[in-house]
Amino acid sequence: MLRKKIQDDQITALKAGNRDILNILRFILAQIQNKEIEKKAVLSDEETIVVLKKIAKELKESIDAFEKGGRDDLVIKNKKQLEIVSSYLPAEISDEELKKEVDKIIAENKQVFENNPKAIIGICMKSLKSKADPARIMKVLSSFLIPNP
Repeated sequence: MLRKKIQDDQITALKAGNRDILNILRFILAQIQNKEIEKKAVLSDEETIVVLKKIAKELKESIDAFEKGGRDDLVIKNKKQLEIVSSYLPAEISDEELKKEVDKIIAENKQVFENNPKAIIGICMKSLKSKADPARIMKVLSSFLIPNP
């Protein structure tokens, strides 16, 4: 289980005295625990990945803000944290594979797509959110939604 791996890595970082890794792992586990309290149940690996993606997104936004503000020290710190968080996330599928998946979903939901092409966005997001970033999914979907002249 993903949470168990993060906890094991936290113990390893604690024994090694690696404060940077330890701090971000504690933060990740706190976010997972908050979500579990909110849900009143243990999170599955897929739900844990959603929490990790949210943390990664926040770190990317922080990096952008710190770069604009000229805070190189914080940029470096957040990039290290993002690297650690990303190591627990599954690898995203390639653009080619993503396009095939979207094609397949549209074919399976042809009736829905013909009646309301934008309804396919929700279906694609739901089934592909664990495989690719939502921005990439929207980019691929836009080529299907905008009619070619």
